[in-house]
Amino acid sequence: MTEGPVSTAELAGRLGEKDLVLLDVRTAEEYAGLAVAPCDPRAGRIPGARHVGLDELFGAGAGGPDAVRALVGADPGAEVIAYCHSGSRSAVAVQLLVSAGYRARNYEGSWHEWSHDPDLPAEDDLGASATS
Repeated sequence: MTEGPVSTAELAGRLGEKDLVLLDVRTAEEYAGLAVAPCDPRAGRIPGARHVGLDELFGAGAGGPDAVRALVGADPGAEVIAYCHSGSRSAVAVQLLVSAGYRARNYEGSWHEWSHDPDLPAEDDLGASATS
């Protein structure tokens, strides 16, 4: 049960919502801000995002919906927005999340779009916000 893709404006306005789970399905290095695509002006992640790599999600998917829910750490029926670098990996993740009972949506613009707007917040594991 998906409600369609999420826009940058919608996601930016919803950051910090208590009942929203924001899931970054990129690699651990991308999530931490240690790796960045050459087409992106900054590294990092969207503030408040949890990291669950797509490969981990696939592995959990082999164990069924309960294993996916244990990995994601949210109750069935929760709203989950997934993103990656360009929206492709997160599109796949959304299908797995829906099959586990989540109200999952894809942020199609993903990190590529987010990183190009210097007014949008970002964070990384390097101890500073990634602002430019």
